[in-house]
Amino acid sequence: MSSVIGSKIERRRIIIQGIVQGVGFRPFVYGQALHRNLVGFVLNDSAGVTIEVEGSPDALDGFQRALREKAPPLARIDSLIIEPVEPCYETAFIIAHSQAGSERHALISPDTATCDDCLRELFDPADRRYHYPFINCTNCGPRFTIVKDVPYDRDKTTMRIFPMCPACQAEYEDPLNRRFHAQPNACPTCGPQTHFITFPV
Repeated sequence: MSSVIGSKIERRRIIIQGIVQGVGFRPFVYGQALHRNLVGFVLNDSAGVTIEVEGSPDALDGFQRALREKAPPLARIDSLIIEPVEPCYETAFIIAHSQAGSERHALISPDTATCDDCLRELFDPADRRYHYPFINCTNCGPRFTIVKDVPYDRDKTTMRIFPMCPACQAEYEDPLNRRFHAQPNACPTCGPQTHFITFPV
């Protein structure tokens, strides 16, 4: 991303509470920032999501509107606090490492039924997740039932014992993929398995 140095620059810290972890909120914020050529970071913390974003005032205003108007369908914003901070003149926007605090107020989304996109993959014989019962993406799948602690990251869920295979890792790191930063991302190669066992009677 190009630097924003050389124009009127502002930086704002945005603190959001509500159901904003486990709903694809960080990837959504990342996309909105890139769309407006903004720099800074977004991260999960023990209370919700914190954003620091920097750029032109008009771009920042549009970014703030998008947070409420275009948030992911599973998200619910209960509180949004905006504070001016000093510009840092960064050159990129990133999803930063989560920060755990002493108080844990973050809300986690309930588990969500399989979305239409995942259903299409589930029944497509050519798809690598064909008939895989634990298929999920940022818009659906397990959330509350797999969380062991917050902030919501894979290493704080029951999925931590299932390292992603290269294909799943590539999806997880691709900003254009709907599994970008999807913490439960898995497939038959690397994810949980199910077996049906019968016993003689």
